[in-house]
Amino acid sequence: MTTIGVGHSAPGFSLKSLDGKEYSLDSLLARGPVVAAFFKISCPVCQFTFPFLQRIAERFAGKNSLVVGISQDDARSTRRFNEEFGVRFLTLLDDAAYAASNAYGLTSVPTIFLIAGDRTVQVSSSGFEKAALETITAELAQFEKMAAAPLFQRSENVPAFKPG
Repeated sequence: MTTIGVGHSAPGFSLKSLDGKEYSLDSLLARGPVVAAFFKISCPVCQFTFPFLQRIAERFAGKNSLVVGISQDDARSTRRFNEEFGVRFLTLLDDAAYAASNAYGLTSVPTIFLIAGDRTVQVSSSGFEKAALETITAELAQFEKMAAAPLFQRSENVPAFKPG
């Protein structure tokens, strides 16, 4: 759960990436919309969700929109998580004080936001929500002026919801 819902303004943050570079929400939004996905490496629902987020990242690679993971764990553990679950998109570290997570009022992970360039939250989702990921994919396709394509394969048995 989160206190930041659709239509709210996303709080700013400035976090370091796994390679030590500093990124602010505003600098990320300068390109276009941002999918911000907060997670913990020990969370089984995060482990289930992040490969689907990687699909979204791959679909829009080289475009103006961006998928960003925000880890509540240390760099070494987060690198192992990314390797194990095939995550190659930008991952930021919310240090031990959890400044970004607290600013977003998080009580569970994964929590995923689609944030427009003006910081307006277009999607706010806690846990795994199939419909939310489909909405994110459709919104990004519309922004990028691309044809919408299904995120999930017909052959996949993907649940509608898994609580975080």
